[in-house]
Amino acid sequence: MYELLTGPILWLVCAIAIVGMITRTIFFIKGLSWKLDRVAYSAHPAAGAKGAIRSILAFLIPFGNHSWRAKPGFTIMFFVFHIGLLGVPLFLAGHAVILQERFGISWPTISMGAADFWTVAMLVAAACIAIRRMILPEVRIITDAKDWFVLLVSIAPFLSGYLVVHEIGDYNFWLLVHIVSGLAWIVLLPFTKLFHAVGFFWTRAQLGMDFGIKRGGMKYKSFDW
Repeated sequence: MYELLTGPILWLVCAIAIVGMITRTIFFIKGLSWKLDRVAYSAHPAAGAKGAIRSILAFLIPFGNHSWRAKPGFTIMFFVFHIGLLGVPLFLAGHAVILQERFGISWPTISMGAADFWTVAMLVAAACIAIRRMILPEVRIITDAKDWFVLLVSIAPFLSGYLVVHEIGDYNFWLLVHIVSGLAWIVLLPFTKLFHAVGFFWTRAQLGMDFGIKRGGMKYKSFDW
């Protein structure tokens, strides 16, 4: 079962995720309309690119914009959650071995102590995010079952992986849960809000181009917009 899940099924899951994310990206870009958005994307590439990069960096850096600074508690939760969510799976030594064996990809890894720290920090941040969704009316009203499902799918590989590494409970059961939930997270990337792992860059770039070109970004008197 382990060889099947981390072999052919892993290949299939990654293929679905990659093709799906590329497809959604293509539809997003094709959906941009300078007439509808009133932004001449191709006519002002330099101003657009500058605005896009500025927008992306502002949201990638903690407290790099007003939105992050306005809610420092949420900002810390957000970045701890996402650093753990992406960093641990990518740089865990055990995962690096699988990547090397299955795909021939090799890169640096983190220590087990660092992986444990970020796993626990990520789970604590996830719990704080869940509590925030329940107690804040403005957040609760826009949170539905799909949002809870995505959160559960995101934390399942971390909780089960922690139990596996520290041999808590039934090792074989939690290992199976860890692998299956990890595969589920990957395959759901193009089909759920998890797509923001990629879509974040496209939407921030589009908004940055919007502001970089027409909303005060270009200081030309002849610019009609």
